[in-house]
Amino acid sequence: MALPAPNLDFDKQREAFHLVRKLLSENNNRLAGMDTLSLGTSHDLEAAIAEGSTMVRVGTAIFGERD
Repeated sequence: MALPAPNLDFDKQREAFHLVRKLLSENNNRLAGMDTLSLGTSHDLEAAIAEGSTMVRVGTAIFGERD
């Protein structure tokens, strides 16, 4: 699971997710076997999906903001 620093800028969010996707790819080139890329939350799910996330946490979108 990876989360970018809080930022509303789509490109900045995607940049952070891209680094994690790259690390997964490099790791799989050596060891193979990791098939889950868990990136993002309700606040940045578009950028996470754009970078290939296979799992996004969307609790806030479903249940609302926490107190």
